[in-house]
Amino acid sequence: MSNKTTFEVQLQELEAIVTRLESGDVALEEAITEFQKGMTISKQLQKTLKEAEDTLVKVMQTDGTEVEMDA
Repeated sequence: MSNKTTFEVQLQELEAIVTRLESGDVALEEAITEFQKGMTISKQLQKTLKEAEDTLVKVMQTDGTEVEMDA
């Protein structure tokens, strides 16, 4: 999977995997492979969300420095 894949594309791919697995029409070997792929995508999505959250909790000061916002 390319690093240039957007969050939205990854999310759609994960949703497609879940739909295929929920259908029950997937052979066991393929289901295991799809599940592993889905877990990898899920971890990437979680990382992206964490990075976005970390960025959003910073405030840019007038001198160009960043400080953490109090939650």
